[in-house]
Amino acid sequence: MMKKNLPLILLLVAAAPALAAPALSAPGPTTDTPRPTRPSNSGVMRYDANKDGFVDRGEWNAGQDARFQQLDTDKDGKLSKQELFAQSRSTSDRALERQEAFFRRMDTDHDGFVSKAEFMAQADKNFARCDLDRDGRINTAECRQALRRQPVDRAARQDAKP
Repeated sequence: MMKKNLPLILLLVAAAPALAAPALSAPGPTTDTPRPTRPSNSGVMRYDANKDGFVDRGEWNAGQDARFQQLDTDKDGKLSKQELFAQSRSTSDRALERQEAFFRRMDTDHDGFVSKAEFMAQADKNFARCDLDRDGRINTAECRQALRRQPVDRAARQDAKP
């Protein structure tokens, strides 16, 4: 009898912590539950220095400059691939391929490093992509909407060329 119920007993023992403290786990979002707002110090809004609910180009550039300085751990004025992706926890082959492709796009002079100018040029492109209404200010909602837009399919565009 004991051998027959062993899998059930092991399952109950493994699930005991979750069953004993259901209040510790937050319920998942439902369709009628509003999405929680992100703290103002996360995402794009961490650059909102004057706390007006928007990030203007000056705030964005100052934030990106500070980010570059933080990433440049050896303080040589350029980012290696290791410095740029040091905070990434992704180790899948696909994630590493994306990182490699992103690094190649940022390294426009192909010297194996991302200079501050190259980093800031990419930051400028990111700001422009999020600034859908072209008013020089962005916020979380505007960036979220911009990221939902379908990226241009480069392969299809090249196939269409005569």
